[in-house]
Amino acid sequence: MKKNITLIAACVLLSTLAAFAITKATTPASVPQDSFNTSGAAMYRTVNLAQTDYPDFTFAAESAVDAVVYVEVSVKSTQNYQINPFFEFFFGDQGAPQSRDRVRKGSGSGVIIRSDGYIVTNNHVVADASEVKVTLNNNKSYPATVIGTDPATDVALIKIDAEGLPIVEFEDSDKLRLGEWVLAIGSPLGEELRSTITAGIVSAKGRSMPNYTGEFKIESFIQTDAAVNPGNSGGALVNKAGRLVGINTAIVSTTGSYSGYSFAVPSNIVSRIVSDLIDFGSVKRVMLGITGGNITEEKEKELKLSSPNGVYINEVQKGSTADKAGLKKDDVIIAVDTVKIINMASLQERVNSFHPGDKAKVTVIRDGENKVVNVEFQAVSSDNGSVQADGSVAFYGANLSTPSKEKLQEYGIKKGVEITSVGRGKMADAGAVEGFIILYVNDQAVSSPEDVINIASKSKRAVFIEGISPNGRASYFGFGKDDE
Repeated sequence: MKKNITLIAACVLLSTLAAFAITKATTPASVPQDSFNTSGAAMYRTVNLAQTDYPDFTFAAESAVDAVVYVEVSVKSTQNYQINPFFEFFFGDQGAPQSRDRVRKGSGSGVIIRSDGYIVTNNHVVADASEVKVTLNNNKSYPATVIGTDPATDVALIKIDAEGLPIVEFEDSDKLRLGEWVLAIGSPLGEELRSTITAGIVSAKGRSMPNYTGEFKIESFIQTDAAVNPGNSGGALVNKAGRLVGINTAIVSTTGSYSGYSFAVPSNIVSRIVSDLIDFGSVKRVMLGITGGNITEEKEKELKLSSPNGVYINEVQKGSTADKAGLKKDDVIIAVDTVKIINMASLQERVNSFHPGDKAKVTVIRDGENKVVNVEFQAVSSDNGSVQADGSVAFYGANLSTPSKEKLQEYGIKKGVEITSVGRGKMADAGAVEGFIILYVNDQAVSSPEDVINIASKSKRAVFIEGISPNGRASYFGFGKDDE
């Protein structure tokens, strides 16, 4: 794990209004069934369970452990040091600042997801690695290649040159239930504890880590109380059937070691990220284009809601997926397709499962009534020069296109480049707006998105853009490149 997550305080207030008991029915059923008996002052819940429904982890452990690997990484860094100045007096240039390479070792875990050697792990396990070595549960070792990484979800994909490997199959993490048994498999605290298996329950879903200010941009974790320690990062979280429901990623601890709270990236997010990394080498991420938050007690009263579940929209970004679909401020998103939205974390998880061009039905509460809105997800533009589904070209978060003849005539110009959407990034931060026509970049005339990208790429310090705003007035803006 890269850094410790500190849990400041927790306080739980329990009050008993009625007795609550769980009893086992005398006749097991093949399928678990729940029933309630509310006779008298107490409430009883009867659960019918077949013998196979009782916790026994042998099948899950034995079927998954061989597909969890030990990942060892080497990270090279250059250290500058100064020789004693008296040496420079006697030996000349030998006294000048020198440098030497240092190699730092690290380790984690990984999960084989394809028999031809594809392994999923955490980005923070292999980030900046100069060498990656994978050791299987049978003690065979292989050099590994990093196929791709996604820092936003802390997922990475590596590959070894091998065939016929055991795998762990993906499970639908949306089907996980609170209290369901899960196993964490990995290599806590180094190679000596390889293939360690611990058990716990699903403590929460769609969880954001408390007081977290790190680099993960998408937080919708499965929280468990399975013992996870440094070295478990990238290992498997499996259900009783031995199927992958998550990738263990982080812990909440005041010491840096396990103290009851661990977090895993849900398998549905992992599956989508890995699929993109295999097919495209990078993640094709979408965005809804809203700002908002969870439903507070005040917001529930203000909007006259019957439930605190959902995400209220505080602002809709112009030109975004949400804007084009007709979502509005004060709408409350309660479902995407058939998946219920409980909070912002669950909305992030659901949206992150879509690809650019995918369509979905978003259910919102608007003016006290349920309304279904059809959306078509747009890509998040991140790689300058990448061509989007609509033919536009990505540039610092925005999308650029060649204007139509009608638009050029409208502004009385012969050439230029139109900003068709702004998104998030340096263009948006600099004040770019949808419909702006770029005429000059760093004092050079442009007539195509490629011109804009080529001129900007040659600039060492800043990009200065001049053009015509949607209201027809001459306008300009710029941004620096120093923090790329």
